Amino acid sequence: MQGFTGIDLVVLVAYLAGVTAWGSWLGRGQTTGTDYFLGGRSLPWGAVMLSVVATETSTLTFLSIPGVAYTGSLVFLQLTLGYLVGRIVVALVFLPAYYRGELSTAYALLEARFGSHTRRFTSAIFMVTRVLADSVRLFATAIPLALITGWPYPVSIAVIGALTLVYTYCGGIRAVVWVDAAQMGLYLAGAAVAMVMVQTLVPGGWDAALSSAYDAGKLQVLDYSLDVEAPYTLLAGLIGGAVFAMASHGTDQLIVQRLLTCRNQRDSQKALIGSGIAVIVQFLLFLLVGIGLWAFYEGRAFERADEIFARFIVEELPPGLTGLLIAGVFAAAMSSLSSSINSLASATAYDYWAPLAGARNDGPRILRAGKFFTLGWAVVLVGGATAFIPLSRGTSAVEVALGVAAIVYGGLLGAFALGVLTKRPGQRAAIFGIVLGVVSVVVIRDAVAWPWYVPIGATVTLIAGSVAGQWRTGARL
Repeated sequence: MQGFTGIDLVVLVAYLAGVTAWGSWLGRGQTTGTDYFLGGRSLPWGAVMLSVVATETSTLTFLSIPGVAYTGSLVFLQLTLGYLVGRIVVALVFLPAYYRGELSTAYALLEARFGSHTRRFTSAIFMVTRVLADSVRLFATAIPLALITGWPYPVSIAVIGALTLVYTYCGGIRAVVWVDAAQMGLYLAGAAVAMVMVQTLVPGGWDAALSSAYDAGKLQVLDYSLDVEAPYTLLAGLIGGAVFAMASHGTDQLIVQRLLTCRNQRDSQKALIGSGIAVIVQFLLFLLVGIGLWAFYEGRAFERADEIFARFIVEELPPGLTGLLIAGVFAAAMSSLSSSINSLASATAYDYWAPLAGARNDGPRILRAGKFFTLGWAVVLVGGATAFIPLSRGTSAVEVALGVAAIVYGGLLGAFALGVLTKRPGQRAAIFGIVLGVVSVVVIRDAVAWPWYVPIGATVTLIAGSVAGQWRTGARL
């Protein structure tokens, strides 16, 4: 057992100080809300692609996905096939609709189609969902910091939140995107280091690890079961994963905001589809790390699956490498948290504050309000992560976060489908469909696995909204 040494501390502090200073510097010259929240619509697609991947995977990939493979197999990878299919649909169907107007948030599209109440209603759903899901992500990141320092989880959560807030507040979306891109490289390097160490620490290296994992059935990738209560089957992955990605990447401001920072629609499409390919590779890498840890610990049971990789980093790696991998954990966490804070602030500023304050076209006022909302949402996320502590035992944070998002994503996706694919349903019909879609998922959530939540919710919303639209033909309800 190596522990966390002075060298590791130097590596970690140097990283945290450097990334915070760089992110703050990237925010220079901002004068309007468009600069702060959309990067002046001038960011390169490659950086946006990496930012999308870093945002959606973050700490959950770094810590939880190895734990998923440790306690199970590689069947989680089936979801990523659907993720790529869903991105392609969003790139071909949703992005052209976004780029037909100078939209500031994902929900501005719904205002143009249905009205301001629908925009605010869906934006509120996004806010609640993002707070719940990203509070879980922030808690997962506090695990290694608490292990290293011995601090209580609330203190660890507050430290991470404060460091991330500095460059998010100063740098805006430009800092978020560029820092995301750099941090993704760091935590992928951390995963590569872990795989090298498994080769060194496991007797017989990866050959022995994979051989024993194969004998135990842990290298299974495809599950052809038709059981709707099983979360990781080929059918659930292709259908549930695709529809989930359509919702998360086509209706969630967290991702859509990044896509709107690209220079044009074509660049946005390249960033989105490219991120789908990158995610497949990335998930495979972290699942294999989990298989290697299973071989190293010989299947030993842990209280939390999310602690397994964190303990390996802190207890087994040599000085310097431990600091590098812990920096990778922080990189993953900060990319997700900064993205969440900025997207929540942008939705609040554009969907609520600007219309009510008569500042829709007042860039400097939106910038000032946006920074204020950035501070507020950071406090809310830290509080939410702290509240998750007593609920976390025996759970995998990645599955909790995905399950929370999936409950409401169907309603959001169904609303966007109504807006893009239909002409008749009006505002009340759309809101009615969303509510019924979300309620239907809440009712059946214990009967089916979470990848089916979004297809069911979206289908109910689309049908209910369309039927309700027939009641007031030719008029907005």
